[in-house]
Amino acid sequence: MDRIYAPWRSRYFTMDKKEGCLFCEIQKEEEDGKVGILYRGRHWFVIINLFPYTNGHIMVVANRHIEKLSEIRPEEGPELIDILARSENALDEEYHPDAMNTGVNRGASAGAGIIGHLHFHLVPRWNGDTNFMTAVAETRVVSEEVGASYDRLRKYFE
Repeated sequence: MDRIYAPWRSRYFTMDKKEGCLFCEIQKEEEDGKVGILYRGRHWFVIINLFPYTNGHIMVVANRHIEKLSEIRPEEGPELIDILARSENALDEEYHPDAMNTGVNRGASAGAGIIGHLHFHLVPRWNGDTNFMTAVAETRVVSEEVGASYDRLRKYFE
């Protein structure tokens, strides 16, 4: 039997599951580093994904509880585009990926882990990052600890 040591994953299984929306709760935390918030805007915030798909996986999250793109208010749209572009540039500058996935998973059937609170994923990608581990072992290898990703990206949002 093969084993992959990833001690940071144990936090996912042992952390307290709070009632209500995780993103709404995260915004109440005053110490950004404690919850991985890289940036707080007027309508959106940027956060490290605590259970990343690849190194540097971040999310842009609505400050208010909304579910659909059609619910974005006219004053929220320009800031969203600005923060998405800023996030993309930070990932390009710091990680030098070959490509990037940017997207929304709306609803459980679409793969949303947090349902009903609009958020955008930015996932840096490299040639060969979907290698045999994913195809054969059904395992994803993320080589950088989440706190290190936070430290690397924080400077781009100060």
